[in-house]
Amino acid sequence: MLVARLDSAGDVLLAGPAVRAVAAGDHGDAPNDVVMLCGPQGAAAARILPGVVDVITWAAPWTVDPAPAPTAEHMAELHDAVVALDVDEAVILTSFHQSPLPLALQLRLAGVRRIAGASVDYAGSLLDVRLKPGEDFPEDQPEAERALGIAEAAGYALPSGDDGRLQVTRLEDASDLVGAGPYGAVHPGAAVPARAWPPLPHAAAVELLTAAGFRVVVTGGPGETELTSTVAGPEALDLGGRTALPLLGSVLAGASGVITGNTGPAHLAAAVGTPVVCLFPPVVPAVRGAPYRVPVELLGDQDAACALSRARICPVQGHPCLSDVSPENVVDAVLRLSSGVSSLGSRRTIGRTDGRRTVRGDR
Repeated sequence: MLVARLDSAGDVLLAGPAVRAVAAGDHGDAPNDVVMLCGPQGAAAARILPGVVDVITWAAPWTVDPAPAPTAEHMAELHDAVVALDVDEAVILTSFHQSPLPLALQLRLAGVRRIAGASVDYAGSLLDVRLKPGEDFPEDQPEAERALGIAEAAGYALPSGDDGRLQVTRLEDASDLVGAGPYGAVHPGAAVPARAWPPLPHAAAVELLTAAGFRVVVTGGPGETELTSTVAGPEALDLGGRTALPLLGSVLAGASGVITGNTGPAHLAAAVGTPVVCLFPPVVPAVRGAPYRVPVELLGDQDAACALSRARICPVQGHPCLSDVSPENVVDAVLRLSSGVSSLGSRRTIGRTDGRRTVRGDR
């Protein structure tokens, strides 16, 4: 079995419930060995998903930015990897703005017998199971539920006792890294500029939190050490560049709460059950991309001019969707989460009313 999600780490983590459904087997049959096909940014996340036994890393020319040239050699890499694994069936997971058809064509050419996906376009013989977005399911739903819906249409359901939350496994012990005592985590980086709150407000929020008696650790990737140093200042513990994803998962699992943007660590925090203060630009709808089924404080103007633009670089001067969020707003959000009561605004923004769940910000 192949499950494909060609995007970033956060997207792959949101695919976790669908992966577990496929791994559980078809209609009570024996469990499946699931190989996950991911882009370079998502491969590390795939390796910590329950149910995944192997990972194919391949940069799709229609997904990765900057995109590789679709040369015969590059396309042959995917073909040969799929043939070598003798893949019989594939479930292609996509977001609302993506098509499964380019990948479906490549998988057909590699001999995959049965392929499922969601496509607004006529799929012809490329998909054996085709869901029509907007007809077979609503687009305004959490990405995790969209992915699970595709898996269910292919004949795979979560096993009994699996509540459908995000999960990760194979994490590394972070106790020596973070030290003793309670702490909160701040992850100031973001994969794209449009989703980033500036460094100095982050640093001011850390100062206010430490002054209020919180112990703070600051996390970031190898290319973000200057950012994490600025944000941590003299009081917080700077872990910039020191936490690969399995270790970062443990750091976030041990935190009382996490402050981050709409980026992979927000979904990693959700996967380990940690509440999130999420600085969320509305370039994608919060109902689709907010941290899934953990307590959430959602900050940022969800009606700003950039709403629904999917922009990677802010199209509005001054970044107004986040520029009006103050360090004091962030600290207030942390205090609300600490008290166990998320704000009404957050509950309304990311809630659902389809009969299954009315408030996604609650546990």
